[in-house]
Amino acid sequence: MADGRRVVVTGLGLITPLGIGVEPFWEGIRAGRSGVKPVTAFDATELPSRIAATVDDFDPDPWISRKEARRMDRATQMAVCASRMALADAGLDAGRFDPFEIGVTIGTGLGAIHTMEEELGSFLESGPRRVSPFAVPMIIPNMPAGQVAIQLGLRGPSRCIATACATGADCIGEAALSIRSGVTPVVVAGGVDAAITKFVMAAFSSCKVLSRRNDEPTRASRPFDRDRDGFVIGEGAGIVVLEDRDRALARGAQIYAEVLGYGATADAFHVTSPDTTGEPMARAMLLALRQAGLPPSALDYLNAHGTSTPLNDKYETRAIKLALGSHAWHLPINSTKSLVGHLIGAAGSVEFITTVLSIRDGYVHPTLNLENPDPECDLDYVPLVGRHQKIGVAMTNSLAFGGHNASLVLAHPDAV
Repeated sequence: MADGRRVVVTGLGLITPLGIGVEPFWEGIRAGRSGVKPVTAFDATELPSRIAATVDDFDPDPWISRKEARRMDRATQMAVCASRMALADAGLDAGRFDPFEIGVTIGTGLGAIHTMEEELGSFLESGPRRVSPFAVPMIIPNMPAGQVAIQLGLRGPSRCIATACATGADCIGEAALSIRSGVTPVVVAGGVDAAITKFVMAAFSSCKVLSRRNDEPTRASRPFDRDRDGFVIGEGAGIVVLEDRDRALARGAQIYAEVLGYGATADAFHVTSPDTTGEPMARAMLLALRQAGLPPSALDYLNAHGTSTPLNDKYETRAIKLALGSHAWHLPINSTKSLVGHLIGAAGSVEFITTVLSIRDGYVHPTLNLENPDPECDLDYVPLVGRHQKIGVAMTNSLAFGGHNASLVLAHPDAV
């Protein structure tokens, strides 16, 4: 960042529809594999949209005792598991750190919806006595952050941010600001959501934002394509360890990337539609660049929000042009949601990690299914085939229902 303490990424943890752990996920991304499939966890025949990007092989047992896992919602389990991965990846295993020096900033968009539906069902069917004594501590939205702190023994500030689909990005951005200002030297940060239930899919279908390409699941998420018809809901967790750069260097930690800037704005426009001018999102991008002390021309790559909904892709394209000017036409841009679907509260943090890995390996993954570009989405969205290129500085964007916008600028550790 331009001033204050410098913030670096030293640990990564992922649970995604393409795999559990960083390298299985990245292997799937590089192979251009879709994580979208028909829903099988419940009877979806009544629903207009019957496809999702699920994590079918998730088992918390290696990371959480069975007794503790039973007292956590699926989303909280994912947050704890991904956080353990990230902390271990950073070389900060139990007993190797002062617990008061590590904070937690983890959020969720839809919260413990599995538990909420189960407990409400028990209540309506059998009455108050059938409600679990653990219901409240399982469903309150701060519990992913709270349980990560409890299970990992982290005693720095523990916070929950809920900004819908911008949650993961905002958690990372606010955590970086916390380190930069000297509040805490290390923060475990990111987002999580596990909200693939019949009710949630019915509710999103009523909003008319889910793809109905049920007969072609792997082709359903198609950001910036003329024939896109909505997003595909997914689940997962993306957690990073952010650290004061001087502290990381002193302990010989691996450094994946440096967080240079963070910008956030509100559309103040509509509960679901992004601002049609693109100006608020553009302002968030410019704020992130200003904090990084860089001009738009410094960017080598942009990971877009790219939901595959008719409105988002068009107006995000407009925002990118407003923010970056002529450089927008010379910049490779892609959408990770074309491969893993929309992970809601985890989307921004999983896409941040995707950007980190793109910087690490010099690779821009393809935007899957971009076969017939929308004339109003006329930038270089890396259709169908990925590219190898050196990436020094990159940006990742997140937008959300309610008008939340977030943008993060990060760089290769040797680039600044």
